[in-house]
Amino acid sequence: MPTSQRKLVQTSLMSIRWGDMDAYGHVNNTVYFRYMEQCRVEYLETLGFKVLPRGTAPVIINAACTFLVPLNYPGMLEVRMFCGHPGRSSVQTHYEIRLQDNETLYATGDAKIVWMDVASGKSAPIPDEWRAQLS
Repeated sequence: MPTSQRKLVQTSLMSIRWGDMDAYGHVNNTVYFRYMEQCRVEYLETLGFKVLPRGTAPVIINAACTFLVPLNYPGMLEVRMFCGHPGRSSVQTHYEIRLQDNETLYATGDAKIVWMDVASGKSAPIPDEWRAQLS
């Protein structure tokens, strides 16, 4: 998603935990998805959307991460979340992972959020409140 087509919506701080590392002494690749997930959940909660398995809710239909520089314990991360323009039921998100107070980009990620009806498993329109935030 080009920079001009995305809006910074959330910046989250989180610690690198000792258990995040793998046998090579750097943060395991799967943990980066958890960092992005935490940032996404914090953002949705600031808008009043609780992650509950009823009604309508956000789900991820794809996710990717590009690992640029290894992260190591200890450290405080800054995860930035950007959103693109919303469609009827989905929005593309982008993430940047850095160490706090450091502009070096350690990883980037992308995830497509689809709003769905939990009972039917089918897509549902993005709530108007969220759409207004993204416009």
